[in-house]
Amino acid sequence: MLDPTAGRPVPTLLKQAVRKIAALGLGTLLATAALAPTAHAAAPGLDRRELQRTLDEVPKGGLPGAYSAVQDGRQRWRGATGLADLEARRPMQPGMYHRVGSITKTFVATAVLQLVEWGRLELDAPVEQYLPGLLPDRRVTVRMLLNHTSHIGDYVSALITSPDSLEEMRVRQYTKDELVKLGLSVGASSEPGESPGSYSNTNYIVLGLLLDKVSGMPAERYVTRHVIQRAGLEHTFFPSASDLPRPHAKAYTSLFGSFPLRDFSTFNMSYVGTAGAMVSTMEDLNRFYRALLTGRLVGRDQLAEMRKTVPITLGPGSPDTMNYGLGLISYDTPCGKLWGHDGGIVGMATLSLSTEDGGKQTSSGINMTWHPETEAGQQAWIVHTVGAMCGTNRIAVSDAPMPLIDAGAPPAKL
Repeated sequence: MLDPTAGRPVPTLLKQAVRKIAALGLGTLLATAALAPTAHAAAPGLDRRELQRTLDEVPKGGLPGAYSAVQDGRQRWRGATGLADLEARRPMQPGMYHRVGSITKTFVATAVLQLVEWGRLELDAPVEQYLPGLLPDRRVTVRMLLNHTSHIGDYVSALITSPDSLEEMRVRQYTKDELVKLGLSVGASSEPGESPGSYSNTNYIVLGLLLDKVSGMPAERYVTRHVIQRAGLEHTFFPSASDLPRPHAKAYTSLFGSFPLRDFSTFNMSYVGTAGAMVSTMEDLNRFYRALLTGRLVGRDQLAEMRKTVPITLGPGSPDTMNYGLGLISYDTPCGKLWGHDGGIVGMATLSLSTEDGGKQTSSGINMTWHPETEAGQQAWIVHTVGAMCGTNRIAVSDAPMPLIDAGAPPAKL
């Protein structure tokens, strides 16, 4: 890889960081952020002043801004902090549209489990049964795609190969077939079904093709009709254009210091498709996870399947693992096990958490990823988000580095 501005090799640290970007999620965000319980109990209800106070710590740590929403029974809170536009000094607003990245995977998995419930798909059937000839290894099953134990290579590592890759990806239109071929060209990380699994966006692109075939309509339309609309979401969609609707924040990154900070809020999201292209708001994400975990979108048996987790890594050779179900991640926190997903995309990151019974949710987003000197802001973001679920007096964050996708390796300054 070459630095296009300096004409010299990109440091090894950037190469390592780019490999971590391939996960497009925040990985073992909570498991290794050293969120430790304290001696104090969580306060009942929503402490709105405390929620805003912890949210306000995020821009102090180097991130432009953040927004957040909490729903606890009938109680609701939403807030914002910092700047949506660094140049215009435009403030963040709570209801802004946001690219949610790999949280898209929970929506897609929900659609697949609906078809399982209706007898049109079998979880442990080979993908070959539905998409003959697509995958060279006929042992890969639908379940293996959903929980990342297929060990199909991640196509993203073949896309982000240099600092100028993002500009190339910004304007290009990709098809699902192209992305699957790229993933297969990367090579398998292990044998299908072996533990631990390995996070790969290619899995969810294949699931998109599976939905196309079995539902008889484009996967994006199927998810919209049977998941988004069924959950009553009014601000969630697969984008058909490169621009976000208003209001939205700008989406900043420097690819770990490879170039000056740049806005990527205009971006063709076909490169992530059914693995991470969706746009939503924090309140809609809360509504979605509440609908899912209270049984409004899939039945009890299918929800139980979604909660069957396996250990997976962020990619070949990664020491970090997470407990991954069928489109759901299980997070161990000071107030017990929480369910949800996270997502990291060019310039935006998101974390959605819910109690197992669907009684309480928190979703929050930030508008900068893959940029140096933002670890304090990311830590503050985690404290706010987990604190919204558990009570901020129950968590503490150590000085250990956090394995976020944009902080998984020290920043490379070119």
